[in-house]
Amino acid sequence: MNMNESPLTEAVLYERDSRGVVTLTMNRPANFNALSEEMLAALQAALDRVKDDEGARAVVVAGAGKAFCPGHNLKEMSDNPSLDYYRKLFDQCSRLMLTILKLPVPVIARVHGIATAAGCQLVAQCDLAVASTEAKFAVSGVSYGLFCSTPSVPLLRNVPPKAAMEMLVTGDFISAQQALERGLVNRVVAADQLDAEVAKLVASILDKPRAAIAMGKELVYRQREMGIEAAYQLAGQTMAVNMMDSCAQEGFKAFTEKRKPAWKP
Repeated sequence: MNMNESPLTEAVLYERDSRGVVTLTMNRPANFNALSEEMLAALQAALDRVKDDEGARAVVVAGAGKAFCPGHNLKEMSDNPSLDYYRKLFDQCSRLMLTILKLPVPVIARVHGIATAAGCQLVAQCDLAVASTEAKFAVSGVSYGLFCSTPSVPLLRNVPPKAAMEMLVTGDFISAQQALERGLVNRVVAADQLDAEVAKLVASILDKPRAAIAMGKELVYRQREMGIEAAYQLAGQTMAVNMMDSCAQEGFKAFTEKRKPAWKP
């Protein structure tokens, strides 16, 4: 069975338009798109497919049905009480999150309904997020005796420490507006405007050169983990390489000629 078939056509719907915008829709509405073993494998396969697509420009991650994602499948976890199983499961999830980070194109979470535990982690790990006013967020594992350790990794890189810690130790839900105020999402709109707002964000990305965004995304995440001197050194090297790229040369030429840049595909 090839990559165009299962599991992409089952747990995750894979759509790519002529502009290179890939929409990945988690397609298990009956369990609110929980990150089961099947879902994790399907998302990984889909993201690996994007990674190998040099024409891809952006990825939108969405959920079918009433929710975005409630996190891991708790029934699978309780049915497999083995340290080895849990290590493999969380390693699989961490690999997925790191794949998002390493993709050369922006990944946007389209959030409606609930995004909890590893589902909230998925939102935090995406480069950008647009939420419906009806969306709710929580890292609620602690309510069931399981501290959301892996979700805390991207959460603490998006949300101020005390706000993140409150979410982690209480498991309480926050609203979409609170998520916006804390930096977990970029934009919040009415449910009937969610797709239009995502499209607006995507259009702004597509208006920029892919090469510059790819270099910039890699730089942003690498320098964040460095001391300031090393970060400046890496940032300077990246800008110098970027300046040598044809997209920057065209951009500066267009600026001096007072015209819109004509980026190459």
